[in-house]
Amino acid sequence: MKKRYPGSANDLCQVRCIHEDRIDRAAENALQESEHISLSQLFKAMGDITRLKILTALDNDEMCVCDLAAYLGISESAVSHQLRQLRQLHLVANRRQGPILYYRLVDDHVGKLVRLGLEHIRE
Repeated sequence: MKKRYPGSANDLCQVRCIHEDRIDRAAENALQESEHISLSQLFKAMGDITRLKILTALDNDEMCVCDLAAYLGISESAVSHQLRQLRQLHLVANRRQGPILYYRLVDDHVGKLVRLGLEHIRE
């Protein structure tokens, strides 16, 4: 029996061209729903300009909340709020040195994502 897909030629328009082999390949390579959600959250986090500025700053070197606040021109509280979200998404990590927490990108993949996006928009 032939597979039917929503939007196939028999549904609305007899002229529509449906390439079922391509649909099958897309279905075979589809991400799990949880992966779609996680990836969406990653891009949503990077879609906020303040969080993106934090990530680009941390791509160069680790920084404390005070330094990030001074760099961004916003309050330490606002920076802490953004860092909390970035930590929850496993994009940044911290280390304590005495009373000061220093933040850094969790790994080079985060920096690569930012740099790849920048390379794309500069083309």
